[in-house]
Amino acid sequence: MKILPIAFDSLGVRSMATFVETKDVRIFIDPGVSVSPDRYSLPPHQIELVRHREMWEAIKRWVSISDMVIISHYHYDHHNPDEPEIYYQKDVYLKHPREFINQSQRERAATFLSRIEPYAKSINIADGETLTIGSTKIVFSKPVFHGISPQLGYVIMVCVEESERFIFTSDVQGPLNEDACTFIIEKAPHSMIIDGPATYLLGSHYKKQDIDISIKNLSKIITRVPLKNFVIDHHLLRDMNWANYIEGLGKIKQGVCPCSAAGYLGKKEEIFEAKRKDMYSGVPY
Repeated sequence: MKILPIAFDSLGVRSMATFVETKDVRIFIDPGVSVSPDRYSLPPHQIELVRHREMWEAIKRWVSISDMVIISHYHYDHHNPDEPEIYYQKDVYLKHPREFINQSQRERAATFLSRIEPYAKSINIADGETLTIGSTKIVFSKPVFHGISPQLGYVIMVCVEESERFIFTSDVQGPLNEDACTFIIEKAPHSMIIDGPATYLLGSHYKKQDIDISIKNLSKIITRVPLKNFVIDHHLLRDMNWANYIEGLGKIKQGVCPCSAAGYLGKKEEIFEAKRKDMYSGVPY
């Protein structure tokens, strides 16, 4: 199984865009990318805007060779309704557009569906479903909280199984809730991409005890599943001190060391959003 992070926060944008290939099917998960409109009371730096364009072009290239596209939820860093032609002749599997969803995402989902319907080969509700293509099994979780409560809506997680198992968590922010943690442990992945806790919102949206719950759940996952590759990114990589929060996780089990998507690819982390203030001040990024 080939697992390739395409656009992520550690690569300079808000995204979890991921390409997965088995011998039976090529899958693209969450083809969306964005930049924060306001961080440190500053708009996106020109460097971020350039990277955003580069990452969107990369996403489109990889979607073009994919058979299936999965949309885990309807935030704009996970889907893009503005270029529906990228879904031409793709089998689309998506989070239910009307159930277990908040009002904002329900409206976005309706817009998205109306735009991709003329292009997609098929449109399928994924929540809680299992799909078999040759020797590849794809399991979608039931909707789980986008974080700690339904305030930000729900997401679906994805498990792809061939000779080994891979889990893409989407925005579980930790995981912060027990349902997301249980799904991961039950599926026992060998590789995982998880978004990590939103530590940059500590004090404004989250308490220290919330972050502690995330780290505790990540520790439990490492202890109980046969992980080999553990990518943690997205919300966590919006914090300059992200690595400090997960330092202890690399000491739990020999051979299991969490890394960013950039680290997984052998690249330098370029956390532009976290460094926006420095970039405006002319500090080398």
